[in-house]
Amino acid sequence: MRDNDNHDDDRFDRDEELSTGDLALAERAALRRVAGLSTELEDVTEVEYRQLRLERVVLVGVWTEGTAADSEASLAELALLAETAGSQVLEGLVQRRDRPDPATYIGSGKVEQLRDVVIATGADTVICDGELSPGQLRQLEERLKVKVIDRTALILDIFAQHASSKEGKAQVELAQLQYLLPRLRGWGESLSRQAGGRAGGGNGGVGLRGPGETKLETDRRRIRARIAKLRREIASMGVIRETKRSGRVANAVPSVAIAGYTNAGKSSLLNALTSAGVLVQDALFATLDTTTRRTSTPDGLPYTLTDTVGFVRHLPHQLVEAFRSTLEEVADADLLIHVVDGSDSMPEKQVAAVREVIGEIVEKREEPMPPELLVVNKVDAVDELVQARLRNLFPGSQLVSAHSGEGVEELRRVIAGLIPRPEVMVDALVPYARGELVARVHREGEVLKERHTEEGTELSARVHPDLAGALEQYAVGSRS
Repeated sequence: MRDNDNHDDDRFDRDEELSTGDLALAERAALRRVAGLSTELEDVTEVEYRQLRLERVVLVGVWTEGTAADSEASLAELALLAETAGSQVLEGLVQRRDRPDPATYIGSGKVEQLRDVVIATGADTVICDGELSPGQLRQLEERLKVKVIDRTALILDIFAQHASSKEGKAQVELAQLQYLLPRLRGWGESLSRQAGGRAGGGNGGVGLRGPGETKLETDRRRIRARIAKLRREIASMGVIRETKRSGRVANAVPSVAIAGYTNAGKSSLLNALTSAGVLVQDALFATLDTTTRRTSTPDGLPYTLTDTVGFVRHLPHQLVEAFRSTLEEVADADLLIHVVDGSDSMPEKQVAAVREVIGEIVEKREEPMPPELLVVNKVDAVDELVQARLRNLFPGSQLVSAHSGEGVEELRRVIAGLIPRPEVMVDALVPYARGELVARVHREGEVLKERHTEEGTELSARVHPDLAGALEQYAVGSRS
């Protein structure tokens, strides 16, 4: 009996050692997907009615440009996305065309071949490596006799599974509804609420006429109303974030944003730099909610680090729009740490995809891009020859391993040299009764020298102008 008590105590001790990220990972691993999806729109206030129930899937892509390796890499990434969503990939097919077929995406003849593959493998879903029009979706489903999903819907489904904060869930729901709205279609005359005809006529008459709109039109109206409400909610949440951000600006705390391709190791790097303990998972889009942590340079200057949502090639524009307020953390930063997966076969493609999305955000704000520091992560997973190639491919970048700690200390020193420094140098003798001023100097400035005397605390520090003004009466000399 005593042994069981000891075992329970040990387990309790281990639970106490778990970080927030460990707990989130355990909770996520406990999720199980449920089979079945109704096409009936029952409650537009819950976006879960459109979650994709993927099980056994066949992938299909159209190769229109680039090399065969590019097209295969894109399909391999689609396979990772499908697995992240909880499906089993059975087969992957690529069709070489000048452009996707406007009716069936891959062409009528290839649809029949794809149908044979679906039957042979026993697949229940086909995922297309691109965004399908409503007509393409309908044609493919009618001819393949299985569910058809496009890349955009797949990414939206992953976001829906991983969002945890109130704002993250609202942003994902908004993106899903914006995607769904043009793809709603009628499911037969039985759903029509239009009665029509004159009063007392044979088409329903008094008491049987509907409100003059079909079920499809009602669904569209309700979705538009929900979209408008979500936009208002997200805007109000943005005000709260802006208030926090303006507080950091008022305190003149430099901000550093971590951005990059999905699964490049951004959260791992945040943990390595700050011991934040946020969720780390070897999966695409593991992080959807921004995390901000305070840290300091090796010489004591405080700054904030913000982990942001990851990017991917052909990121759905609905997500970029829905997450705009979150992604603006990148545009508002004093320094952008762009994390690249050094173990990826084509890291330059990752860099291009990330810069494209960030450029779109910054362009709409009409503000310049913050300075960018390229950080190549996961170098512990590649040999010296690949590391040499990475240095040549990304000159001026920092090669690190957030997992092993290689290069992290050097990265801290580089960050310290790039973030803005307080611009006023002050020497002051602050009475002990004004200890809050000394605390502000430590919190907001850069302390160069500090000595405790009988009269008070003697400081030499770099501070911002407002704090320099507060210290002026105790200054023994100041210079810009």
